[in-house]
Amino acid sequence: MAIRYDRPVSSAARSSRLIGAFSLVLALAVMIAHRFGGLATPYLVLLLIVAAGCALLAAMLAAIGLRSLWMTGAEGGLAALAALIYAAFPLALGAYATERYLTLPDIYDVSTDPVSAPDWLSYPYFDQIWLKRKVQVTPEDREKQLTAYPELTGRRYEGALDRVLEAVRKVAKMSGMTITESSGDTEPGRDPEDRPLKPPQPGDDAVADAPDIIPVPTPRPYDDDVAKLIRGVNGVTLQGTTRTLILGLRFDFIIRLREEAETTFVDIRVASRYGQHDLGFSAEIAGDYLKALDAELLGIAGG
Repeated sequence: MAIRYDRPVSSAARSSRLIGAFSLVLALAVMIAHRFGGLATPYLVLLLIVAAGCALLAAMLAAIGLRSLWMTGAEGGLAALAALIYAAFPLALGAYATERYLTLPDIYDVSTDPVSAPDWLSYPYFDQIWLKRKVQVTPEDREKQLTAYPELTGRRYEGALDRVLEAVRKVAKMSGMTITESSGDTEPGRDPEDRPLKPPQPGDDAVADAPDIIPVPTPRPYDDDVAKLIRGVNGVTLQGTTRTLILGLRFDFIIRLREEAETTFVDIRVASRYGQHDLGFSAEIAGDYLKALDAELLGIAGG
């Protein structure tokens, strides 16, 4: 007569597979809904935290199931292995975000000019829901930026403003950045050569017999405050939005170009829309953009 052994069944292992599958489906569903749908970022963050928590619970139950398999030969080894596979992605995503949250400064706004950052043409305001943050960027925040991202500095390019502006727009388009507003240029996103010519006005061909006021030429004051004011006005500011590739997190940016003598200085400011902590994405967006701009302008950047 054959002896039949009844193996115990690990309920923890079976539960871990269901919870792990739920965490994976939840994480993927909310990411797709945020990237291609209308799910707001605060809800994305909340649901991803829930998914990571479920994945952690699934991993713990799977560990219990594997221990039961080792100690008593309980069934559930395959279920525990499946749970670990399902939970891997939500856990990795949560670990990645946690590592950045703990190691990077709690700032949401970075600028290549921390002393005099470019001003927003239209202040980007959105309902923070539960991801609250400070309204104003403080000098302490700029100090944190300088400590964490010392390489994030502006660029000085040899060349006229129009040449650099053309490259700035081209790189922005290639990087998936959308320019929505501009100052110092009447038509954002349009090359100066494409602007319609101003129709001739009556009297343009007429020449006055004598001007009322005769201008007196004077040397251009390169070093005084008036010259600095003139050079500061001679520039272009572009504001727009961009999104990260995978999660589709939205960021606002502003690019400031200033023509100084025979060079053009470029500054960029990037800010996340939600929360006090941007997990370092703002600095990455600004840094990647400046590297691409360097390459577009043949790397002739000076300090």
